[in-house]
Amino acid sequence: MTPNATREPDALARVSAALDAAARELLEGDAPPAIALEAPRNPDHGDFSSNVALQLAKRARRPPQQLAAGIVARLTADDSLRPFLSEITALGGFINIRMSPAYWQAAVAEILSSGSDYGRGAPTGERISLEFGSANPTGPLVVVQGRTLSLGDSIAKAMRFCGIEVVSEWIINDAGSQVDTLGRSLYARYRQLADPSFPFPEEGYPGDYLMPIAAELRARDGDRYDAALESEWLPLFAKYGRDALVAGQERTAERFRVHYDLWQSEKALHDNGAVTAGIAALRERGLTYEQDGAIYMRTTQFGDDKDRVIVRSDGRPTYYAPDVAYHYEKLQRADSAILILGPDHHGYITRLHTIAEAFGRPGAIEVLIAQQMTTVRDGEVVSLSKRHGDVLLLDEVIDEVGVDAARFFFVMPNAESPMTFDLTLAKEQTKENPVFYVQYAHARVASVARRAGEATIAAARRGEALHRLTEAAEIALARRLAEFPATVRAVAQRRAPSILARYAQAVAADFTQFYDACRVLGDDAELSAARLGLALAAKSVLASALGLLGVGAPEAMERLEPEA
Repeated sequence: MTPNATREPDALARVSAALDAAARELLEGDAPPAIALEAPRNPDHGDFSSNVALQLAKRARRPPQQLAAGIVARLTADDSLRPFLSEITALGGFINIRMSPAYWQAAVAEILSSGSDYGRGAPTGERISLEFGSANPTGPLVVVQGRTLSLGDSIAKAMRFCGIEVVSEWIINDAGSQVDTLGRSLYARYRQLADPSFPFPEEGYPGDYLMPIAAELRARDGDRYDAALESEWLPLFAKYGRDALVAGQERTAERFRVHYDLWQSEKALHDNGAVTAGIAALRERGLTYEQDGAIYMRTTQFGDDKDRVIVRSDGRPTYYAPDVAYHYEKLQRADSAILILGPDHHGYITRLHTIAEAFGRPGAIEVLIAQQMTTVRDGEVVSLSKRHGDVLLLDEVIDEVGVDAARFFFVMPNAESPMTFDLTLAKEQTKENPVFYVQYAHARVASVARRAGEATIAAARRGEALHRLTEAAEIALARRLAEFPATVRAVAQRRAPSILARYAQAVAADFTQFYDACRVLGDDAELSAARLGLALAAKSVLASALGLLGVGAPEAMERLEPEA
């Protein structure tokens, strides 16, 4: 690295300040709009671009191109910018900036110095509740829930990386009639172990997953409940089945590398008075009224199509009451709440937004909808499980393709886009499999490092001789690596892990082009150290990107082709 190289974000901040000063001069001291430097759509135009001249044109009463040319002239004459500006031009009213190699060399040095902390943000003080997954406690997790788990966990990881405090939450929907139905289903399986002709409830849950749970009860209690009244066995069987299935869901989530800070029971919200407290808080705000013995919430006041019943005429809370209570509680301990729901929950969005407005926090509840997913194998739609008939379990998907492939594939499309999950492609060890391609790039750097001498590795890790990185493929890779901090911020801000999945693939592609164009280890010791340093920086960024997606970064993999 040359002595006068300036690291990001200092260099960009100086360019922005110079743009601001030039704009003020042209406006004769008036404050210009905020300066935004973004990558132009056409990379041939440069590394960064600003539309400040287009924004100023009306106020300055001058053509945008003329203003842009004037700003460019001022920046070109600024000697302090020369060490890290290669070219600055005006085109169509845009100011296009190309950074010098020294700027990108400095970015590589920063990555090598920062390691896994490269791009990590300082604590912001912001606290967010992020709820995702939240499957009913009536069966194991299925493949479609794997997508929601992947999206939610990756968003949480990106936010935490950016300095935001995130509490990941799962609501256990165990307060409704479905848990009693589960109890009756489990009881039928329990009885069938001794009497196969015992009838199964018509509305029960028929999956074989209840059989081992029933066997546990039969082994523990024998025929104790065979002749018991329903009032005696139903509470026990409902709770036992609920606990066993939630424990299984938690094991699957952990196996899928998703850890929750809070597993919140809906029944507990009723039992601990939270539902009553939430209703009371609405009443204090004048947002409830009684009609025909029922209590309504004035949701139409906040844009809902009708007022919602929160307590029935018989005194039983509706399903909406615990929603009110839970989110009231969330908004007391978090600045905002984000929920990721399935495609059949569009109708909930307005109701949830209404809760935030009712408690004086408009916009504090954000809802993302994960759209439909189709699973295919060998070109055929997969709708059946080998073991469970009517569902494809997430555990079966993990067994077939592994956690890495499943998690990467699940976040590649945007959440709002339907997706097709190709089990066959997810298992391929080829360049066509995106997760294998990205992981292979990481493993290839590790392979190169293993062949390097200790002195070369040490020099590379210290970032020595980075001023030798001037080839187009070297600069292209360095430029891509420098995008990592902004990429993670975009994931956190837009709630879109797909951005990071695409970025990881782009880094792998740029590394491959660099690797093919530039021999990393050669006779020139200084150049070898510089190129190995660039490769190690790529490895570090790839590991961070994959880690935020919940995907492993292997040190060795089967080769796609012989190493050069």
